[in-house]
Amino acid sequence: MLFLFVPMHAQEAMRVRDVRQKIDSMHYVMNDYRDSIRTEIKVYRDSVRQVRRHYYDAMPHELRIGMGDQGFESIVWCEKGVPGTFPDGYQTYYKQNYRYTQHWFAEYLYNVNYWYSFGFIFDYSGVLWDEVPNSNHHSLASDTRQGAFHNIGLLPEVRFSYFNSEYVSLHSSFGIGLNINTGTELDYKGRKTALAPLVNVTLLGLRVGKGRWYGALELGGMISMMGMNEMYMLGSRLCTASVGVRL
Repeated sequence: MLFLFVPMHAQEAMRVRDVRQKIDSMHYVMNDYRDSIRTEIKVYRDSVRQVRRHYYDAMPHELRIGMGDQGFESIVWCEKGVPGTFPDGYQTYYKQNYRYTQHWFAEYLYNVNYWYSFGFIFDYSGVLWDEVPNSNHHSLASDTRQGAFHNIGLLPEVRFSYFNSEYVSLHSSFGIGLNINTGTELDYKGRKTALAPLVNVTLLGLRVGKGRWYGALELGGMISMMGMNEMYMLGSRLCTASVGVRL
């Protein structure tokens, strides 16, 4: 009986040895993979530290100028009809030929560290138009006058960067300040100039560049209003493009 069981024990031992070898091989592969991941993480951290030291310690100041859209203004302030088609008593002047300056802004930021910055934004936008006398017969060019309104925004801002590499950075920002609305017309309170809160939000910002100069694209929005009768911007400046320099 002992003779019959010896080969079976030997086969079992061989199977156990094979399983142990496979397990040891898997441990070796996993340890090698883990070491490789650790090396990649270390290289990335060293790269991030280098970027932080170079861009945020050596050059903590940023100046940026750019342009944004006037999608909200182009929808709200636009031509409502054709001159000469309204009755004589409907309105004295008809507004046409709307022009939009788009948003132009300048920004200063101080980088406290690699993820937090604060600064200020100056933003300007305007809408211009022609006011043509309403007539069923003709419109005299000599009687045409110019109309316009302007928005001047001043607001402090904070920016949070959540990804930084040698060439690409991602960020979001938030600012709240004051909007000055002025123009040729009187509002319902009889004012030509009015003040209102101004909020600017950047949901996603992308900065691309190496060294001092970089370009940026941002998605967000700007809002300024005091009520339904004093709505100056609502979702304006949804997209911006700008260039900046680090100092």
